[in-house]
Amino acid sequence: MTSLLILLALVAAIVLVTARWKVSPFLALMGAAIIGAFAYRIPLGEVVTTVTTAFGNTLGNIGLVILFGTMIGVILERSGAAIAMAEALIKVLGTRFPNLTMSLIGYIVSIPVFCDSGYVILNSLRKAVTLRTGVSALATSIALMTGLYATHTLVPPTPGPLAAAENLGVTDDLGMLIALGLPVAAVAAIAGLVYASLFSRKEFTPLPAESDDDLAEQSYEELRASYGRLPNPFLAFFPILLPLVLICASSIVKLPGRPIGEGAVFDAVSFVGTPVIALIFGLAAAALLLRGHGKLERFNDQIGESVRVAGPILLITGAGAAFGAVLAASPLTGFLSDNLSGLGLGLAVPFIIAAALKTAQGSSTVAMVSTSAMLAPMLPALGLDSPEGMLLSVLAVGAGAMVVSHANDSYFWVVSQLSRIPVATAYRTLSVATAVEGTAAFAAIGTIGFFLL
Repeated sequence: MTSLLILLALVAAIVLVTARWKVSPFLALMGAAIIGAFAYRIPLGEVVTTVTTAFGNTLGNIGLVILFGTMIGVILERSGAAIAMAEALIKVLGTRFPNLTMSLIGYIVSIPVFCDSGYVILNSLRKAVTLRTGVSALATSIALMTGLYATHTLVPPTPGPLAAAENLGVTDDLGMLIALGLPVAAVAAIAGLVYASLFSRKEFTPLPAESDDDLAEQSYEELRASYGRLPNPFLAFFPILLPLVLICASSIVKLPGRPIGEGAVFDAVSFVGTPVIALIFGLAAAALLLRGHGKLERFNDQIGESVRVAGPILLITGAGAAFGAVLAASPLTGFLSDNLSGLGLGLAVPFIIAAALKTAQGSSTVAMVSTSAMLAPMLPALGLDSPEGMLLSVLAVGAGAMVVSHANDSYFWVVSQLSRIPVATAYRTLSVATAVEGTAAFAAIGTIGFFLL
């Protein structure tokens, strides 16, 4: 019982220092790892080795994947590829179903692009669709927000799912994680879309713009013109589709029974489908989006920006792994095995822990890293140590990391302020929307688990 109380105290401390005192999640997780090692009486000679080995191994396994994925996302954002993808989808879907259009655009764009950045660059497009169709801005805001959020927490190569996959030991099976994550994210996005449609004719008094050049006041035409000539739609989609196809193909050829046998073709497909190699190909495809004079300089600038964006995520991921390693080396594992195995909680545990951390401290990525690190030693006790159980655990963590976005989440403010939604209205709509889609995602995961586990 003491082991569990120590864990609860460490989790409460992480939430307190990150949410109330705004301490860096990296320092909070690393501090929890060190303090936890002493609290669990891990031999002094093993403390440093336990922490540094887990930190280094995790960054070695997943660091480049996160970095290359971030590079692709930044180039797609800066090159206008996200706008090109959105326009291509609008040509197909038209403006007859604006909420569906915004949800689908968000669902696709947020696979490589952070949901915060995705909303910023797509907000003017959302405004244009809203004005063209006469639907409520509240509805299109919720649809875009939830569409972006679905793949952000459930589909690699977004850093949160990647970090959770590393902590739970499924990075060698990312193809299957993507294959499961995409339909689960679709269920989440559909739930958000249905909820958004309830507000299609809902009027509200928008907040005034803070200034004349406020980003929310930028017209879609101005935003589009700022990118110059947009990339070809096929080239815009290609950096996303190429690595996903390569990773999935690698997983298929490695299935039991070896569908294409073993030999040179098997080795080649396995190699190019390795996440790092697949994302390098995706980065090369993204580089094709850069045009005109000075494209090499712009490429270098965007790579430098990617490193700055990915740096904190890498540190948090490594610190989360160190915390998880301390828990795995503690008496907690035995306690959980003795007391959890008969309760039948299963996938509810990762979902509840991630939801609690997300709601308390705001960051979905931090919630996913922290929860997966804590969950790793619990998997056998929960009956989730099979390959299918570990994959579904990653998705359950992602579903929980949606619940609930509110005032301590930067994404809540990005959406509410750019859409000029009053805070009281945002609490009643945006926060509820994330709870709805997170719960829907978990229901889909539970249904899959019923057949696979």
